[in-house]
Order: sequence, then C-alpha cells, then structure tokens
Amino acid sequence: MINIKDKNRERVVRHARVRKNLSGTAECPRLSVYRSLNGIYAQIIDDTKGVTLASCSTLEKDIQNELKGKSKIEQAKVVGAKIAKLALKKGVETVVFDRGGYIYTGRVEALAQAAREAGLKF
Repeated sequence: MINIKDKNRERVVRHARVRKNLSGTAECPRLSVYRSLNGIYAQIIDDTKGVTLASCSTLEKDIQNELKGKSKIEQAKVVGAKIAKLALKKGVETVVFDRGGYIYTGRVEALAQAAREAGLKF
C-alpha cells in the first residue's frame, strides 16, 4: 500500500501549532495569509474581538486590472501593498504575521515584503 502525504493536512497541523501561541490584539492585530492554487488572500484580524479589520485578495474587482498578465508572485506583491494601505488607513501600523502554516518563501514572502515596504511593521 502506498502512503501519500497530504500536504494540506500537514500545513493545517503546523498552522494550529503556531496559532496556539500567536494572537492578534487591538494594538497589534494579526496579518493572516491564505494561499490557494489560483489566488492569495490576506486579512488583518483582531482576535480579542473576533473581527476582521481589513482584507484583500486577488479576487477583488478594484485590483483586477493591476493583476492582469502578472505572475502569482507579482500578484502577491500587489495584495501585500494593498493590505498595508488598508491597515494604515484604519490606524494599524504594527501587526503579527501569521503565515498560515506555509513555508516563508515564494508568494507568502512576496506578500510580507510588499506589506513591509508599504509601511506595516512586523
């Protein structure tokens, strides 16, 4: 019998292990990243109240024109810059980065770097 690794299940386990000790507050909310095959999603979450302060993804209509013809890493950079602008508009300057159990490379890294360049501190 062949044992096939379920990479998403391993990611969920990693994410749960990290989330035990990682939480967003009103002063320092959590920047959560989810990566699917086709898109990337980012949310700024206050875990004490259980509310999403800002969100952005590659599916949003207002950035669709910017994303046309770009690679997935370039799209992640656009989403990172947009989420940082939204956070700064809400008065959030520092966040805790939650990579969602993903390895910090590729699209996740690109989103984080773009958010840092746009003014978020983490």
